[in-house]
Amino acid sequence: MSPPRNHPLESSATARRMEAFFAWTWDSGLSEKPPLDPEYLWERGASGFASQDEHSGRSPDDVEDFRQRLEKLCISLGEEADLNALGHAMAYGQLRNAIAKRHRLGKLWRDRPHLLETAIAPPIIVVGQMRSGTTRLHRLLAADPAHAGTMFCNSIEPVPSEPVDWRALKARMALAMARSVNPWLETMHPFGAMRVDEELGWLALSLSPCALEAQYRIPSFLEWSEARDSGPIYHEFARILRVDSALEENADRPRILKCPQFSEDLAALLDQFPDSRLVIARRKQSEMLESSVSMVASQMGCQTDSADVGQIRSEWRRKLALRETRMEQALRTFAGPTSAVDFETLGEDWESEITRVYRELDIELEAAALEAMRAEMAQSTRDGHHGHREQIESFASEN
Repeated sequence: MSPPRNHPLESSATARRMEAFFAWTWDSGLSEKPPLDPEYLWERGASGFASQDEHSGRSPDDVEDFRQRLEKLCISLGEEADLNALGHAMAYGQLRNAIAKRHRLGKLWRDRPHLLETAIAPPIIVVGQMRSGTTRLHRLLAADPAHAGTMFCNSIEPVPSEPVDWRALKARMALAMARSVNPWLETMHPFGAMRVDEELGWLALSLSPCALEAQYRIPSFLEWSEARDSGPIYHEFARILRVDSALEENADRPRILKCPQFSEDLAALLDQFPDSRLVIARRKQSEMLESSVSMVASQMGCQTDSADVGQIRSEWRRKLALRETRMEQALRTFAGPTSAVDFETLGEDWESEITRVYRELDIELEAAALEAMRAEMAQSTRDGHHGHREQIESFASEN
């Protein structure tokens, strides 16, 4: 059970101890504070890999896009994010790991280039804003034995280790640490190392802003990224999906894809998967906003001492409007099957809503699928995310 959360920006005792520890080790000279510098990060992240692993399987434009994103992001983090010691350490770790994982993918594609040619079934994409019910839809659809989903451990580490695949164990350890730093994490999004989850980790490997903007104030990076073609991010995403489908031996089953960033980048995503089916999640804008503010504040509060709830709310009001506009623009030119689902209606009678979704997408709903979905809903009732609404209401009553 999570401890009381008395303010959106409240930081846990573990986070405060870690922040003090990092500050002490750097101030005392016991260890070097790693600079958020592209060259330094590249040297550390690419260590042990061949130079061609940056390029294997990728076009020159895709390689250059990552390099530019890294440079712009480092400037924004250094000049705008006002990171404390914990925030600096976490940003450094994320960027170094992104570089290392991209090289690990490049090595895999250099050694096994046939993986990039894996033919996959047309995916079913859950599209919607953050906090709009996409996770529930995603996991219900992925529970169908005729479909496939991406496990959390595969999202954060797309290349299995050999000869033993330790990804599930490493993911459990990472989640244990994340829950210690942010004990309210499960009230907002229930996790499991081998549970179906969004492909946020795959987007993070290309420095998509989605994971970053939920942790840091980086306005210049966001302005630059939002004005830029997101095609290279989804070229990499498609390559990773083909690899994961081949290694998990489920390429013949439609993958249920989901990430709130898809609403902003839907046109680029559909360029990669034009034969997709779409499920659109809808929810009242005001409810999405306050839920988003709460989630972002919980991640930002421990990484900077200057976070401001009003600024977070203003930024996410802007972001939700941008994503809505871009999603609607992409939907106007999409001719494939779509089905829209309202958050409240899904909560009231999910079986009727899912039956309608299957009918509108022209998919047969088997008895085995409904049975698996009921098991998923039973699991959902045991998750800890039901307390988030109470947190939001308590914050509102104090304002």
